[in-house]
Amino acid sequence: MSAPALIMVAPNGARRTKADHEAIPLTIAETARVAAECREAGADAIHAHLRDRDGAHILDADGYRELMAAIARQAGPDMVVQITTEAVGRYSPAEQRAVVDAARPEAVSVALREMLPDVSEESQAAAFYARCSERAVAVQHILYAPGELTRLADFVARGIVPGREQSILLVLGRYTTDQQSAPGDLVPFLAAMREAGDAVGPFMTCAFGRGEIAGLGCSLAFGGHARVGFENSIEKPDGAPPRDNAESVATIAAIAESLGRKRPDRATALATLGLR
Repeated sequence: MSAPALIMVAPNGARRTKADHEAIPLTIAETARVAAECREAGADAIHAHLRDRDGAHILDADGYRELMAAIARQAGPDMVVQITTEAVGRYSPAEQRAVVDAARPEAVSVALREMLPDVSEESQAAAFYARCSERAVAVQHILYAPGELTRLADFVARGIVPGREQSILLVLGRYTTDQQSAPGDLVPFLAAMREAGDAVGPFMTCAFGRGEIAGLGCSLAFGGHARVGFENSIEKPDGAPPRDNAESVATIAAIAESLGRKRPDRATALATLGLR
């Protein structure tokens, strides 16, 4: 039997607003409601961003704690909440580390290139990753290019990132004018994963634009997991907009089911996202 497939919804991200799609959640209440809808549609985790009163991306520990509690009330305690440390050009590695230390989430996504931009951050990053391990925070490393797998494997070998079989998120496509991706974008990542050996473990994929569904379908077919939602795409394969995040989740859930991959329990979901 195939291993369970974790579907994570990324309902808003840091950039899009209701001008892009009216169903993008911006407030804590809206995000919690969408989490519940997507849980019903087949998602067992949410990648959660916060916005301020003007709709701008913000890292705020109090806000994250409020959001995590709201999602637990609306979507139930089994919905895993992963907060983001995304910088969006506004936050330093130190500020990213601080929000995780203060919010104490169960799961967090960290862009390798943001947390470890150069050697000057290595000692502080090592201490941060060690604290996350000690506090049972599931860490998923965001990788934007296949070459970053080589960097991650090196950090694992040197003990900067503790442990083997690191959880990774592979990003297909980019934030560009047309914001598109193609399923073939996954191939060089898979090759780089083989080179990285046991430094990397569970992989999840997100994909931009109308190539999202095809890219995530490939990820599921190759044994990976899927992050779907309006953060990366507000287009169906034919270019039409989905009704809401739940529709996008349901499409990916149907693909997972067709591949014989069941929904994970909470412990499996957290392990997939990096809980050691």
